[in-house]
Amino acid sequence: MTEVMETTVRRHAAPEGAVTEPLDDVLEPDAFTPRLLALLSNALVWRESHELRRRFDLGTNDWRVISATATRPGVSATEVTEFLGVNKAVVSKSVNVLVERGLLLLSDGPRGSRPMYLSAEGAEMHHLMRPISVRGQEIILGDMSPEEVATFNETLRGMLERLRAA
Repeated sequence: MTEVMETTVRRHAAPEGAVTEPLDDVLEPDAFTPRLLALLSNALVWRESHELRRRFDLGTNDWRVISATATRPGVSATEVTEFLGVNKAVVSKSVNVLVERGLLLLSDGPRGSRPMYLSAEGAEMHHLMRPISVRGQEIILGDMSPEEVATFNETLRGMLERLRAA
């Protein structure tokens, strides 16, 4: 237990029937890979989102939609949802914000789909936002060789495939 937790436990009386000692089969926080990956991801998203909001009044989800559209002009919101692995409502909210700001243009597609394209302003915004994401990558991969980065990315892709298959 951390010192903060121990202090909290000592200062407050536990309710009757509460378990007051650590369990024997807890996960070791500093050796549990999913926790470490989540902490890393959360730190990257927080850093990126804070900077994007400060500089452009847009957030990480908005950047992700811009980036996905820059990669695949004419992509649908459903395809962006699948590509990003996020809830449809998250993409929908960002699409609305980006359309409102004139950064994203919607077209009429087959079966009622709405292919999305960046406007000239959206393409410029992509160029301005991109270095913030690149900087996050530089921070976490800073002391790795190109070969180590390739191996690391291959390992992460393998993890994602196993998780999706599970």
